[in-house]
Amino acid sequence: MSELRVLSVYEGFFSGGARILHSDVILGLHGGAQEHAVLSMRGEVHREATRQRMEDDACYRGLTGASVPVTALRRGPGEDTDAFSADELAATARATAAADVVLSLKEQPLALLNQAGLPLRPVVVCLHRSDPENQGPALDSLRAAVEAGRVRAGVCCAESTRAAYAAAGIPAELLHVVPNGVDLLRFRPDPVRRARWRASLGVMPEAPLVVFAARYAEMKNVPLFLRAARRFLRQEPRGHVLMCGAGMTGDNPELRADIDAALGDEPWLAERMSLLGVRCDMESLYAAADVVSLTSSSGEAAPLCLIEGMMCGAVPVSTDIGDTASLVAGHGLITPPDPVVIAAAWTEAAARAADFAPALELSRERFSRTRMIAAYGTLIEQVHHGLAPVAPAAVQEPF
Repeated sequence: MSELRVLSVYEGFFSGGARILHSDVILGLHGGAQEHAVLSMRGEVHREATRQRMEDDACYRGLTGASVPVTALRRGPGEDTDAFSADELAATARATAAADVVLSLKEQPLALLNQAGLPLRPVVVCLHRSDPENQGPALDSLRAAVEAGRVRAGVCCAESTRAAYAAAGIPAELLHVVPNGVDLLRFRPDPVRRARWRASLGVMPEAPLVVFAARYAEMKNVPLFLRAARRFLRQEPRGHVLMCGAGMTGDNPELRADIDAALGDEPWLAERMSLLGVRCDMESLYAAADVVSLTSSSGEAAPLCLIEGMMCGAVPVSTDIGDTASLVAGHGLITPPDPVVIAAAWTEAAARAADFAPALELSRERFSRTRMIAAYGTLIEQVHHGLAPVAPAAVQEPF
């Protein structure tokens, strides 16, 4: 029996949880009963004040290192992703013709896959947000693909995602929830990593350390995080804040302006703030932390940073957005978007880490990457054979 051929289409290789998760799915399924390949619409993007080349991306290196073919339609960042040249459409036609099923990472690649004249292949669209209406024309592209019969299923990473897209008019029977999962062997408490990283930062073993892992984007509400950080650092003389992700560097003038505005007449507090940018060793940073924080105001569904941080022993503290309340329940704290409350919650979470530890340990299987990959693989097989089941009204338990 021949392998099932699956093509994933990415808007580009840039830092973000959705690309990490999707690349994990490909790596987990490639080479068994399925053969995977990736087509990236762009080979380079400039986002979050950061030039991000495909070849520099950890996901790209992981995929190509596992012999997954990866190609890009455009080498440069480009201007208009909805206008495609004849050569780009021909390349897309060849790639889709060689596939049995196409996976679209989020809705944005559907602007390409909806182009007339491409081979008709069943499409599974992978959805990772809780605000489809805030993504420009992407929702219209999804609606068009559904109406044309191209989209045979949608994988939602959270119940909030499924509810939001159903409310936006996507047929509920197409939407299947597969909760996010992570590599439990990689993301785990590690006293050695904790001690090493704290020493490198000059942070005492017992000092409270908060990590903020996010790209520099409006939805992440960086100014709110920084206002909370000012209050936290003022109240915790030994406290430290660590920020990482695309755009989280001193080279980003917008971030520097945000920090200056937040710290005001206490600029010396920045001495206990580390700006580390994009990292490939997040398991070490989380292991060093007491708290993993999220201050987003929109868009989030099942944030990867909270899951990875929890699995490394960091207590999650988050605003209530998407599925964060259900992810954090019993494991950490949910706060209103108030810097005073958030700072107090960081202090409380760090002090109560031992109280939360048993629940975090018991929840590990719930966030297993193995279960996530198996669920994706099953749905892809069902779509290929025309047997994709009607999605239930709600998920009874996570995969």
